[in-house]
Amino acid sequence: MKLLRVGPVGAERPALLDQDGTLRDLSGLITDVDGALLADDSVLSRVRDAAASGELPVLDAEGLRTGAPVGRIGKIVGIGLNYFGHAAEIGAEPPAEPILFLKAADTVVGPDDTVLIPRGSVKTDWEAELGVVIGSTARYLSSAAEGLAHVGGYTLVNDVSEREFQIERGGTWDKGKNCETFTPLGPWLLTADEVADPQALDVKLWVNGELKQDGNTADQIFPVGEVVRYLSQFMTLHPGDVIVTGTPAGVAMGRPEPKPYLRAGDVVELEIDGLGRQRQEFKSA
Repeated sequence: MKLLRVGPVGAERPALLDQDGTLRDLSGLITDVDGALLADDSVLSRVRDAAASGELPVLDAEGLRTGAPVGRIGKIVGIGLNYFGHAAEIGAEPPAEPILFLKAADTVVGPDDTVLIPRGSVKTDWEAELGVVIGSTARYLSSAAEGLAHVGGYTLVNDVSEREFQIERGGTWDKGKNCETFTPLGPWLLTADEVADPQALDVKLWVNGELKQDGNTADQIFPVGEVVRYLSQFMTLHPGDVIVTGTPAGVAMGRPEPKPYLRAGDVVELEIDGLGRQRQEFKSA
């Protein structure tokens, strides 16, 4: 299923995009698309049955904002340097263990919302990524297969990053990852049963119409199941938590000088197989 949240900021309603591409209202069945929904198989089954019946009310998508597809996110965990190609382009050795950082949930915006370049920023960068949404509580998992079994769905993420803040200002990566609007999410959450292999998805990103990233999740150093297993050794993953699994080669930081970091007026578009497409205009904060 393709689950969405649509409407004004802070007043999104749950919705579903059916097999014919028609937007359907779910607010008569559920209150939100969130961890509670993903953890409740009986409610998910009712949503599937209602979708199959074709009787869900139709929503007029014209002019309707698409919000982030997951509400009430507890935490967002980022995985750094998780593609062989990306590590190579910045001259880094592939890590022996996953590199972790955290993004605050209040950085999340909708897939087509404006993204703000921070004041004083000269190195704002793009990162198209596969987002993993946890569907059941994960603690001390013993295998990658168990990790995959705890995934509730997948979504598209732009892990916007300010490289000077991240790398040159001391402390942790979090400084360059948590500026406002730095986590566009969506347009929809695709339930895990519809993704046959999360390690076989094309990842693409354009800046002002020019293709910058053209990768595939097969290039991930640590695949999705292993990432979930690994994280569960250090923290409890709850339904609705989001894991941002790394970016393929093609970011501005990996380009020759002068590196083409983002400026106000730039337009970024990105997509992943089956997960839809995002479009953001960048403006000054």
